[in-house]
Order: sequence, then structure tokens, then C-alpha cells
Amino acid sequence: MDTVVPLVATETVGHPRRVERLVVGQPTSDGAGVKLLRVLTQPLQRRLDPFLMLDNFRSDDPDDWIAGFPDHPHRGFETVTYMIAGRMRHRDSAGNEGLLEGGGVQWMTAGRGVIHSELPEQSEGLMEGFQLWLNLPAKDKMRAPWYRDFAAGELPGFETAEGVRVVAIAGRSHGVDGAVMREGTEPLYLDLRLPEGARFAQSLPADRNAFVYPYRGTVEIEGTPVPSGRMAVLSNAPGADGVALGASGGPARALLIAGRPLGEPIVQYGPFVMNTADQIREAVLDFQAGRLA
Repeated sequence: MDTVVPLVATETVGHPRRVERLVVGQPTSDGAGVKLLRVLTQPLQRRLDPFLMLDNFRSDDPDDWIAGFPDHPHRGFETVTYMIAGRMRHRDSAGNEGLLEGGGVQWMTAGRGVIHSELPEQSEGLMEGFQLWLNLPAKDKMRAPWYRDFAAGELPGFETAEGVRVVAIAGRSHGVDGAVMREGTEPLYLDLRLPEGARFAQSLPADRNAFVYPYRGTVEIEGTPVPSGRMAVLSNAPGADGVALGASGGPARALLIAGRPLGEPIVQYGPFVMNTADQIREAVLDFQAGRLA
């Protein structure tokens, strides 16, 4: 976000959501041994529909990330990779290739199937970022794959009167359209940079599932402190019209993510997310037969 747009007006939230629960991420590894924190896990998929997974990786030890994510398949959902620091090269079976660098976003729609790799293009230094899995509606699960890289300077951003800097990755916030807009799931994905004592309000329809994940400092949501590395699942109370949060005890950075639930069956087998077990079996057979992409 190289250009910051000062806001003329801000959104008003009269009945903000409260924190329903705090979730502690689970340390795990993926790919060829990349160490990460899995914040949104499979048991939360129904509660946070349409979101399927959120991983947070952060390490300056190359042994934790150097092997990256070699070729692997996906079908039935979208991946959103947000790089805070480091460089990762993407290649896929649809012929797409791009270098994801600090502050950039890679948005990939797997659709009916794609095989891709994500490999570091550095041998030392900090590697930090997030990968979010966003479900696709049943009618779109077998659509053609799609891919787009956004460099940091291509991501829309703005600054509120209280000095909160916002990167709008998806959805609309304070009249600013994010880099990606999606029908069906209508995702909102914001990166918030809050000075100490600053507050930020975002309107949200009552039917949206939403969560906040601070990754620097602590934010406070309606009296509940949420420290870095904890995910706050926000309540869906009737009449709630948004979320309001502030930086507590120092500056903070946090992801605010929300979306319209699909209310459809979720059947996951590793990198395949479909609506029925038969569709999963078909995905596995297609992959084994080389028909995935």
C-alpha cells in the first residue's frame, strides 16, 4: 500500500459485536515441513463458514521454511496468500507464475483443479505471512481456475482520522473497494495498523461470520483484550451492525475477516473441499489420472 487515501467520512457502528471466544492456534507443519500456526482449523469451518482455514507462518530460521510447498493439488475453493515479509515464487499447472513479495497478495481460485507450488526465493531472513482458504459455492466448485498477483502498491488502502492505516484486500470498507470483490461469499479482508489508543469501526451485516486475528500487539473488542496470536471469533448477535476495536497498550496490527456463510455441506479431504464424498472420490481419481488441470 504505497498510496494512502485520507478518509472524508467514516462508518458508524451503533451495536458492535462482542467476542464469542478466543482461539489458540495449533503449531503444525505443511508442505515440505514448513512450520506454521494453524489458527482456523477444520472443527471451526461450520462456525466460520465460508472460511476453511487460516495459517500464520513467521520465522527467521530458514530450516522452518526453506523447503516451501512443492507441487500439490487443490480443488473446490480459493486460496489467499498475504505476504508480510519474504519472497515466494508461485507456479501452477494452468501456466501462471509470479513472485509474491512483502506486502503483496496472491489470490488463486482452484475451481475444478490446479496443481501448484510455492517456493521461497531467499535463503535467509524473515519469512512471514498468512494463507486463508475461502470456500466456493457449490455452483462454482468446478469453474475454471483463476489467478492474480497484487504487489503491495496495487492494494487499495486508506487512513482514518485516528491514524488507522487499512489495507483492503477484499470487500468494501469505508467506501473503498478492496483488490478483490466476490459474489456469493462476499469476503471482507482487511489488514489494520492501529496506533496506540486508536479505534477502528467496520459495519457488517448481522448474518456475516467474522473474526479478528491480531499479529502485533493487543487489540480490545468490547472490553475483551485479544493478544497477538489469538483469534477472536465474533458473536452473531441479532441487531449487531458491525465491529469496533482499538489498540490496547501500544500499537497493533490485526486482520479483520468476514464473509457471508454459504450454508452448504463441507466435505474436505486434504487439499480437496467439495460438497459430497462422491465428489471427493472423483477429485482423487482425477488427480491420480492426471486430469486435475
